Amino acid sequence: MRTAFTAEQLKDAGTADAASAIRACVHCGMCNATCPTYQVTGDERDGPRGRIQIMQQMLEQGGAPSQVAVRHVDRCLSCLSCRTTCPSSVDYQRLVDRAREHIAATCTRPREERWFRTFLARVLPYPGRFRLAARLAPVSRMLGGLLPEPFRRTAALAPQTPPDGEAPRPGVYPAEGVRKMRVAFHRGCVQQVLTPEIDRAAIRLLNRLGAEVVVPAGSGCCGALNHHMGLEGSARRFARANIAAWWKVHEGGGVDRIVSTASGCGSQIKDYAHLLRADAGYVFRTRKLAPLVRDIVELAEELNFAGSAPVPLKVAYQAACSLQHGQRRGGVGERMLAAAGFTLTPVADSHLCCGSAGHYSLFQPEMAAVLRDQKLTRLAAGEPDVIVSGNMGCMEHLRRGVQTPIVHTVELLDWASGGPKPARLG
Repeated sequence: MRTAFTAEQLKDAGTADAASAIRACVHCGMCNATCPTYQVTGDERDGPRGRIQIMQQMLEQGGAPSQVAVRHVDRCLSCLSCRTTCPSSVDYQRLVDRAREHIAATCTRPREERWFRTFLARVLPYPGRFRLAARLAPVSRMLGGLLPEPFRRTAALAPQTPPDGEAPRPGVYPAEGVRKMRVAFHRGCVQQVLTPEIDRAAIRLLNRLGAEVVVPAGSGCCGALNHHMGLEGSARRFARANIAAWWKVHEGGGVDRIVSTASGCGSQIKDYAHLLRADAGYVFRTRKLAPLVRDIVELAEELNFAGSAPVPLKVAYQAACSLQHGQRRGGVGERMLAAAGFTLTPVADSHLCCGSAGHYSLFQPEMAAVLRDQKLTRLAAGEPDVIVSGNMGCMEHLRRGVQTPIVHTVELLDWASGGPKPARLG
């Protein structure tokens, strides 16, 4: 596609990235065939091809975009299924990232939406603040109509009972037997509060496989939550904090790998070299550390995991978009579950998003519910005993629509290699 960006506009690195993505598009429309939102609405503006035109016009013209343009960009999940499908290798991620940054800088959203976005940006990435908000959720639910609708919706999602146990504390967790590698552990943010059992299972598994695990102080939110709202400044601050924490691990004894147990975080972290490419103080360290990042199932495969399922469960695997499209590691989760001795049931259209997409389900509840129900229908077709995913956001989103237990991939791998039975399996 032709573009009309000025030389002055192209001096901005983000705009230059966007322009490059637009020029690579040949307008074939193959992306629409695998776009979840286009499959629901049939509206060209809710597919990648239409959104590319919208975003091109928005960025070339500059200034505040129209509400129509904002609405259709907001409906994008950033699942990146289009990038996997595209025969021209259009880097849609760079384009939509720049468009969101532009919207955040130029668009005046309705007051309640501004409050809600500020709340999410300043609470969710901080475990202490989020833990307090979760404890206050029952009070929020009691207030009912006194709160704006997005806040009521968010309070309704908080767990009725606190999670069992705490997230792993900073420290060194030694390998069992001969140490094969030294791994820095990414702590994240929301997962620490809602599902700390995932990280505990991951550390047990890695220790059993011969990895010494270091949970560094100072490591926290990956920045994806704010990044997907176009808040690049805060996303970079989170990235710098994580790089600094992992660099201390490197200086204190070396680091062979950095592991994430949430595929959404891993997708963001693996892109840190691009996010911090203009940050002179972090370029060298980021270029050294970012290639070491692995999803937990990737690292289990690298450490030659093999297990024996204690119970012959039928497993429906929900392939998180952030792993199969964002990180381009499709199939590794399925391979590890098979190596653990579980039976995988077939799942149709596994490339389509479940509708979670970080905080997308909070901003776009109607679309997210449609996508969730479609995904659950496909997952249930094989009559599984358990649904498994490698991303906590997907798990929590799917749980709201089904009675079948849902656990993280690493919980089953841990169980199949000597760890405890996942609590959610009863």
